[in-house]
Amino acid sequence: MKADGRDFAGLLRDPGRIRALLLYGPDAGLVRERAEAMARGVLGGSLDDPFCFVELTRPDGGTLSAEAASLSFTGGRRVVRVREAGDTLAAALAVACRDRDGSLIILEAGELPARSKLRAWAEKDPLAASVACYAEEGAALKATIRGLFEAERVTVAADVLDWLTAHAGSDRGVVRAEVEKLALYAGEGGAIDMEAARAIAGDQADLSVEDALFAATRGATAEADRATAAALSEGGTAVGLIRAAHSHMDRLARIAAARDGGLSAADAVKAVRPPVFFRRERAMMEAAEIWRPAAIAAVQLALREAEMQCKRTGLPAEAIAHAAIIAIARRAARMRGRG
Repeated sequence: MKADGRDFAGLLRDPGRIRALLLYGPDAGLVRERAEAMARGVLGGSLDDPFCFVELTRPDGGTLSAEAASLSFTGGRRVVRVREAGDTLAAALAVACRDRDGSLIILEAGELPARSKLRAWAEKDPLAASVACYAEEGAALKATIRGLFEAERVTVAADVLDWLTAHAGSDRGVVRAEVEKLALYAGEGGAIDMEAARAIAGDQADLSVEDALFAATRGATAEADRATAAALSEGGTAVGLIRAAHSHMDRLARIAAARDGGLSAADAVKAVRPPVFFRRERAMMEAAEIWRPAAIAAVQLALREAEMQCKRTGLPAEAIAHAAIIAIARRAARMRGRG
């Protein structure tokens, strides 16, 4: 059965409907979060009983079949959680899932193409479900961050929420970790202001990404090159870097539209939301003087193509992302020279 987030909520309420659950996709944090939620839901909250819960990493079909057939010594349903699941398990799973009774098998995987044997099996088997886990963006990501703060009983202002949506990343695990850091700082019943958010949220890779994008859009090619290399070496992902670049260009597009409406570069930068950090305003104003809507649209198209190349080709994703940022910087430098 092919399912989505709403279907997953129903499966959490009634896990007895299925024998196996495949969670896959680029958001590794969301994959882990959903896997743990399902396991805890079946086992009553605790994953400490080795007779009821077992974790396997890249098992072969025989090992998985044996664990799936094992019974809990203490009664109740058993959970087998499989990390880094791959296509080699499809045949064993098809046999294990002939019967509804038995251990619940939770499979975690990264991105799987439509031709994946594992994904095809899970989407067709009546006793299995597959749920794709994609990174949230925009309003959906903002709603998630707001909900996480509410669960911690911490207040967050609208402008801070906007800033976190733009800077906390999109992987669910990373987002949750950032919120937990801020909630610990504020304490239950406390509040988060912009100063605290900027000081506590994000890591060095995030800062390097910002350095790379602001340098690129003002045409500082060498600086953009160094910052991009730093971001990737410090844990930034290729797709994450490209998506951050797309968000940065989206913000520039709004600034360009405001300028076409009659605002100066400085006023357009100050009016954009999420707000530009005051230390970045000068760099953004320099970029605003360079970029016009047609050039921004061309870059956005190139970034979408770069993201697809990262996912669908055998080329090194980091090299593709690095080249995409340098292409922006060189284009900005050319346009600035013509200005």
